[in-house]
Amino acid sequence: MISGFSSNSELVQSLIRDGYIKSQTVARAFLEVDRADFVWPGSEKLAYVDEPLILGDTGQTISAPSMIAIMLDALELKRYEHVLEIGTGSGYSAALISRIVSPGSVVTVELSYRLYLFARKNLERYSNVIPVLGDGSKGFPPYSREELYDKAVIMAAAQKIPDELLAQVKNDGFVLAPVGGRGYQDLIKKWKNGREESYGACIFVPLRSL
Repeated sequence: MISGFSSNSELVQSLIRDGYIKSQTVARAFLEVDRADFVWPGSEKLAYVDEPLILGDTGQTISAPSMIAIMLDALELKRYEHVLEIGTGSGYSAALISRIVSPGSVVTVELSYRLYLFARKNLERYSNVIPVLGDGSKGFPPYSREELYDKAVIMAAAQKIPDELLAQVKNDGFVLAPVGGRGYQDLIKKWKNGREESYGACIFVPLRSL
C-alpha cells in the first residue's frame, strides 16, 4: 500500500509512478477530483492514503484510489458516453467518471438513504452526474430493457453480473463488476454478447439489494 500523502496531487503522482494511472485522461480526472471532498467527516486526515476508508457506520467504504484507477482503465471511458454506476457510496468514483465522459453523463444509484444524501451533496457541482436513490441491481429505470448506457459499472461485490444491467447497455457495451463471494472477487468485464474478461483479484463490500 502507498503511504499517506499531504495533498491530492502527491497521491495522484504516486498512482502514476506505480502504474495504476495509465493515461493522461484518467490522471486529469484524479487531479480535478479531490478525494478529501468525498471522505466521511472526521476522516479527512486519511484522504490521501491509498486504502479503502469506512463511510461512518453505514457498512460501506470509499474504495482505494488505486483500485478505482484500475477500474477506470478497464472501463475505457470516452467523451460523450453515458455511464450507469451501481453503488454511489460517497460519490467519488462517479465524480471521476463524470470528468472523463463530459459532456456525457453518469447516472449513479445508491440503496442507502444516508449515503445517497451524503453523495448528492458531494456531487452538487458535478452537473453531469445524476444521483438516484434505489436498488441499482435492477438497473435504472428498474427492469427497463431500453439500451440507455454505453457502459455500466458496479462498485460492490456481486454474485454475478445482473442480466438487468446487461439489458441496459448498448450492443457493443459491457458491465464491469467485482464478481464473487464475500472477501474475494474477480474484477470481470462482461459484454452484452456474453464475452468476459478478467482483470484480476479484488475485494469489495457486498452489493445490497431489496
